[in-house]
Amino acid sequence: MYDVRYSYLLEQFADPAPILAEIGRLVATGDFTLGKPVAEFEKRFAELIGVRHAIGVGSGTDALKLPLKALGIGHGNEVITAANTFIATVGAIAETGATPVLVDCDDSFCMNVDYVEAAITEKTKAIMPVQLTGEVTDMGKLMAIAQRHNIPVVEDACQGILSEFAGKRSGTHGIAAGFSLHPLKNLNVWGDAGVVVTNDDGMNEKLRLIRNHGMKNRDEIAILGCNSRLDSLQAVVGNWLIGQTSEITRRRIENAAYYDAGLAGLPGLRVPPRRPNVKHVYHLYMVFAERRDELYKYCLDNGIEAKIHYPIPLYQQEGLKHLGYAPGTFPVTDRHAKEVISFPVDQHLTRAQQDRVIETVRKFCHGR
Repeated sequence: MYDVRYSYLLEQFADPAPILAEIGRLVATGDFTLGKPVAEFEKRFAELIGVRHAIGVGSGTDALKLPLKALGIGHGNEVITAANTFIATVGAIAETGATPVLVDCDDSFCMNVDYVEAAITEKTKAIMPVQLTGEVTDMGKLMAIAQRHNIPVVEDACQGILSEFAGKRSGTHGIAAGFSLHPLKNLNVWGDAGVVVTNDDGMNEKLRLIRNHGMKNRDEIAILGCNSRLDSLQAVVGNWLIGQTSEITRRRIENAAYYDAGLAGLPGLRVPPRRPNVKHVYHLYMVFAERRDELYKYCLDNGIEAKIHYPIPLYQQEGLKHLGYAPGTFPVTDRHAKEVISFPVDQHLTRAQQDRVIETVRKFCHGR
């Protein structure tokens, strides 16, 4: 249907035979629950991020929720996060019983750290910055605030595998971080899966208990936990792909730079600021367009599968009205919802496809 499609999964898994062969070997062992492939993937993921521990869980959402549970966060507590994030961030906080407290973003698509301190109350028990689109929050300034108030930081790095702020990798700043392995992430599997990383030995031990019903062993329950184990089958897929993550990241960054150059200076279009101290890994490639909805339709009509992330501000969604935020509370988030458009940026794009995107956008901006 589209000359330039958004999902690249059919290309990425055009030849699934090697993975299916690995799955066949797994089936022959019957090692389906927290088995050898999971342990191998956890070791390799920890090495990839540069941390002591990686704990495989059932989804990226659980990778955010479980560290909060390990910190003892629940009813009566508050967790500060970004107003423009995907629902999973706020949902993970709400599942613990805590109240999400939102702060506005800036044009990096990340939380504006200058607003964080004013949002802190005696009920604040954690801060959850979101490395949205593969960009990175100003973690230097945020960690200084968190340390001053003695508040733990749990990073939502679900979209930020291998991203960095000031040379320090996402996932290594706070007490823990959650990553997603959803099929359209930069490191992906064949369904839902996630990983929590930490350098804290106590957090690691508690997370491993929580994800497996709180079981010390087959017969002893140490704490109340849940069932959120990384499937051995998904770990097989992850092990097959993890060695490609650095090259995938390099190619997405290269593709984004090509877009930046091709789209620069167009009337009614603005490329976001690119901060020199950030390694942006482009889970999403987004720009600002004054006539966004018209451009979106024009792209679709001309064979370019663009997307919008996200057209309705999270705090204005029906399911979050109970948080009590009035329309207009977060003006930058509101503007992004009206202006942001996403173009395919994945590692399988050809230069010809990118040129099609650029030329289509140029024609729209110049009224041709």
